[in-house]
Amino acid sequence: MQGTIKRVIRDRGFGFIRSTDGQEIFFHRSTLQQMTFDAIKEGEAVEFEMEKGEKGPRATSVRPGAK
Repeated sequence: MQGTIKRVIRDRGFGFIRSTDGQEIFFHRSTLQQMTFDAIKEGEAVEFEMEKGEKGPRATSVRPGAK
């Protein structure tokens, strides 16, 4: 899947991705690949896998998207 970083909550170690179909998807810093949590910015394009979490959709394998 593809999307953009919508919001980053740095002090808590997580954030949200807005997918291309409009879903808001939770991600944790531990799921980032080829990028660091401290360097990601809101609006940055990403690609990711998605799974069902306890509280809704959750992104896994978050990596830089096409520019």
